[in-house]
Amino acid sequence: MTKLTDVVEATAIRPFHVNVPEADLTELRRRINATKWPERETVTDASQGVQLATIQALARYWATEYDWRKIEAKMNALPQFITEIAGLDIHFLHVRSKHENALPLIVTHGWPGSIIEQMKIIDPLTNPTAHGGNASDAFHLVIPSMPGYGYSGKPTTTGWDVAHIARAWVVLMKRLGYTKFVAQGGDWGAVIVDQMGVQAAPELLGIHTNMPGIFPVDIDKAAFSGAPAPSGLSADEKLAYERLQFVYQKGIAYGFQMGLRPQTLCGIADSPVGLAAYFLDHDARSYELISRVFAGESEGLTRDDILDNITITWLTNTALSGARLYWENWGKLGYFNAKGVSIPVAVSVFPDELYPAPRSWAERAYPKLIHYNKVEKGGHFAAWEQPQLLSEEVRAGFRSLRKSSLGEEAGRAEREVA
Repeated sequence: MTKLTDVVEATAIRPFHVNVPEADLTELRRRINATKWPERETVTDASQGVQLATIQALARYWATEYDWRKIEAKMNALPQFITEIAGLDIHFLHVRSKHENALPLIVTHGWPGSIIEQMKIIDPLTNPTAHGGNASDAFHLVIPSMPGYGYSGKPTTTGWDVAHIARAWVVLMKRLGYTKFVAQGGDWGAVIVDQMGVQAAPELLGIHTNMPGIFPVDIDKAAFSGAPAPSGLSADEKLAYERLQFVYQKGIAYGFQMGLRPQTLCGIADSPVGLAAYFLDHDARSYELISRVFAGESEGLTRDDILDNITITWLTNTALSGARLYWENWGKLGYFNAKGVSIPVAVSVFPDELYPAPRSWAERAYPKLIHYNKVEKGGHFAAWEQPQLLSEEVRAGFRSLRKSSLGEEAGRAEREVA
């Protein structure tokens, strides 16, 4: 018989701080310096993958100048917690706004990512008046680490797929006392918020996505097969089709590897440089951005941004536990296809995303499309690279839903937590 104390302990919300032993950082630098390097690629571009000059420049900086303690201090300056959901510890940030009637929002990262990417949008969303916004656009933010990522627990059994995570996020928000809330995500986060929209928990008012699942099933299958673009597509639809086809044919090798044989990737759990190279090779446009940074050019991301994300994965040894999410989802929901979301949806299209989602397909995929906008710059990792633009989009996207949440006692029961 389950004791009441066991239930209380399982649902408790425990404060959390990051405290990496110095010995772990010393060992990281030793392993970087001991890297066994391959020869240079036989081409002059990135068609064979991450270029030797780029990864060696990263390694030099990582071993000699990078300071993990800076991002550790930034994380510890934020309210961090852990709570158990369905037998697994979930780590999350919970930052409440000072503004009355702030709208609760849960934001989900992707791969190869972590909560570090979303930390840049915290102040613009919780404190909009300091960033050119209005108090009426404020959010209470919950930013969880996905299962198997960062400081969340690593699943020891199968079953933690996208649908399971989507349900867990509703449990988390309700546990924090939020009776009405919205959700946002990109990359895996976009797939998760789509699934939250399919499940349509009564507490969920709507979702915002910067990688919308909009492709009709037949179009998605045709792009995957490598077939020429179907006739009758508009210019926007044809561009989206061609970009998706490129992703399937040349840009998502990592997804197939992790989806089919994630445990084989034990090498990236052993070599920090191997991990870094694997993480850099996400998509062509993101790699162009990152490689320019390590060539000394100024971009939206810094060298520290990139290494913060890689280092948290190394220190938590979550390369493979994170990879298994692809295996869990393999053959189930798809990534970029329309999934039958019936609740209100806001869509933001960044030009260097894997594909620019056409309005026509967005309207078909999301019958309750409440916001659609193409922004002028930014790519796949929008919160990380263009936090101000994404914050403005999130504010605009959810503005019409705020009337639905007025009068709710959102978060009153757990106000002390933050």
